[in-house]
Amino acid sequence: MTDATPPIPTEPSHCGFIALVGIPNAGKSTLLNAVVGSKISIVSPKVQTTRQRILGIVMEPPAQLIFVDTPGIFSTPKRRLERAMVSAAWSGANDADLVMLLIDAVAGFGHEEQLMLTRLVESGRRLVLTINKIDLVPRTTLLPLIDALTAAAEFETVFLVSALTGDGVSDMRQQLARLVPQSPYLYPEDELSDIPMRSLAAELTREQLFKALFDELPYELMVETLKWQEFDNGAVRIEQEITVTREGQRAIILGHQGAMIKRIGAAARVEIAKILDRPVHLFLHVRVRSDWTSSPEAFRTMGLEFDS
Repeated sequence: MTDATPPIPTEPSHCGFIALVGIPNAGKSTLLNAVVGSKISIVSPKVQTTRQRILGIVMEPPAQLIFVDTPGIFSTPKRRLERAMVSAAWSGANDADLVMLLIDAVAGFGHEEQLMLTRLVESGRRLVLTINKIDLVPRTTLLPLIDALTAAAEFETVFLVSALTGDGVSDMRQQLARLVPQSPYLYPEDELSDIPMRSLAAELTREQLFKALFDELPYELMVETLKWQEFDNGAVRIEQEITVTREGQRAIILGHQGAMIKRIGAAARVEIAKILDRPVHLFLHVRVRSDWTSSPEAFRTMGLEFDS
């Protein structure tokens, strides 16, 4: 009789939620896409592009990192949609194991960042600091910025990254894997996000609308996937509705003889096909609804609380 081979000890798994918070256009969505390695959150120069909580799931064995992309935070939201978005951002931060404050290296540490940091400190959450866009500033400016921020709050660690180039992202993932708590994985190891494909497809179309019509359109437009039909050959037929508040906005989206909406649809179709890895037939319709930003149903569609 021979002795049984002892089991090989395995390192316990770790898992945790990491909320990305920052002012609008700090680069949260770009960073989320960089850490996940796939596009799951849309990016636009237009402020407040991200509207709802989006999860990005990253395997960094033995840890599963669950990043929470939140809307940009600012101190004086006036409209109902703005209030709902800021509320969603703070909700994401309050529920996280770690809160990552993302600072734009170009914008620096201003009044809005100070107000946000004060509230984060008062919340008692575990904080990490990430300074983004380091490729856009001289290295000599980073140390004074770090000093000012670390004097204002206690951070568990500081990361210097460029979400656009990927510089520092891999090291950030590795260090975060050591900071999240011991826990079983909460999502399948091959899952990248919890966002439904219908919703992601709508977001990708909204991204192309902002890219094509950055100056002409307000951010209060909505895109919703109405129909999703899959065929035996793998192709997908998608119908989406774009909702705006004024007839003039509808005319801008359509363009002369429908040229603009065809251009937007073609660009969105390419992006959706990349994500799905299959042929896509996309059909866009535009409707005017002046009161949609006062509709509880529309807020539920976006994953926001109407009475925030």
